[in-house]
Amino acid sequence: MRILKRTHSSDVTSFHDMVAVSDPMMDLFKLVERLARTDIGVLIRGETGTGKECVARAIHDLSPRASGPFQVVNCATLTGDLLASELFGHVRGAFTGAHKDRKGVFALANGGTLFLDEVAEIPLEVQARLLRVLQSREFVPVGGTEPQTVDIRILSATHRALRREVQKGNFRADLMYRIRVHPLYLPPLRERPGDIAVLFWHFVDQFNGVGERTVHGIEFTAMEALNTYSWPGNIRELRNLVEGAMAVGDGPILSMDELTPDVRGEPPPASAEAGFRSLADEERAGILVALGESRGHKGKAATALGMSRTTLWRKMRELKVT
Repeated sequence: MRILKRTHSSDVTSFHDMVAVSDPMMDLFKLVERLARTDIGVLIRGETGTGKECVARAIHDLSPRASGPFQVVNCATLTGDLLASELFGHVRGAFTGAHKDRKGVFALANGGTLFLDEVAEIPLEVQARLLRVLQSREFVPVGGTEPQTVDIRILSATHRALRREVQKGNFRADLMYRIRVHPLYLPPLRERPGDIAVLFWHFVDQFNGVGERTVHGIEFTAMEALNTYSWPGNIRELRNLVEGAMAVGDGPILSMDELTPDVRGEPPPASAEAGFRSLADEERAGILVALGESRGHKGKAATALGMSRTTLWRKMRELKVT
């Protein structure tokens, strides 16, 4: 059995919690450094799991605003009203349950950077308020009357094409031009030659010593499987795979049978194919699981699924989930 041992290469670049050897990532790191010197709006595009928040944090840490706060909002997990309160804050009595004034992330990020993840999910009514902040550097808390000034840089991210969302009427064109003064594209893991092995050992280092297992090598066939897999979940999926493989196996060598079936190239069991014949079926099953775990609480289920309550309601109607 051929075993690959860990080798240390001087070619590996570590850049603000990101590691890589591939040319696309070297170009990305250089662009991040240049963009960090400016104060323009940057829209970070990339598939799920490519590390958009890591890039946003790197821009902030390298910028003149590094000593200021870095605030993050996932726009896909909140309804319009809750998102407005999260962004702009609210005053006492603004709505039921608003027992006291509350600062929003615009106020909390003053002097620093605000990262809006999944910006394409922002409802249109909140987009209008966000545009005003970008134009005037002023905002009014929900239920308030007095405008407050703010000095922040907006970074945003999405896995959607904003131009297409504008054409559909889901996103304001004027807001798009404000937040994407410069777009930045993160390459998917499958287009980063050499980085899969580098990231594999990076995550092994993270998990070695966490439990009882310490890994020093990997079967050659297992590494081949990692390098040929398409990684739809990108870096996040690879990290989860390493964590799971180290948990289920024993000994210093990570073996092929410790990888997940899809990475090994095996088809799902017949029972699984019968139960999940389409993406819609899988999505419906995921919603049912989330609703079951939350005991029917749709707000908690939406948060667990990484979507807004409005999106959850729409999907439940489309998929006939009752």
